[in-house]
Amino acid sequence: MARTPAPGTRRRILETSARLFGEQGVRAVGMQQVIDATGVGKSLLYREFAGKDELVAAWLRESDARWWEQAERVTAPHSGDPVRQVLALMEFLHASVREPDFHGCIFYTTSSEFRDPEHPGRREAKSHLQALRVWLRDKGALAGAADPDGMADALMLVVGGLLANGEVLGADGPARMALATAELIVRQYCPDTAAAPPAA
Repeated sequence: MARTPAPGTRRRILETSARLFGEQGVRAVGMQQVIDATGVGKSLLYREFAGKDELVAAWLRESDARWWEQAERVTAPHSGDPVRQVLALMEFLHASVREPDFHGCIFYTTSSEFRDPEHPGRREAKSHLQALRVWLRDKGALAGAADPDGMADALMLVVGGLLANGEVLGADGPARMALATAELIVRQYCPDTAAAPPAA
């Protein structure tokens, strides 16, 4: 008789995979390593996830949902002030770079590991970054930016630079300029809106 997964098996697999993928990168982690780290049987793992691609996609979808929940928490207090919401999100990203377990942005790093545009992991990573770009564009439009697409693209360059440099050179390297740069961009595209300075 086939074994029935214990309650929480899928959750345990996803949490363990998140830790391993975050620390070592997706390609470096094999399914056997996930099995060993979770303590579940091979058959149980493959009952929950048909293969590694499915596991990676599920991990990124869950990470995306969690990321947006966190983004909502830091921007909601500034509802009605799109400029301040943009800067609050940048502060949130900058703070993440200072976390001791920061190993880079999982969406950028996973995308770089899988060059095939049809790979499930790359598709999920791209979806997250596209959604962020749309969010920034929409905030720019609400703030009265004459070119909200340009503002979003400029801010996406700051986001990518912040996360990449933060992972390699640390939060006190070029990443330290991210908040001031984001404010300059917002002021450039929304000159009639007073941009509150980022928190220290």
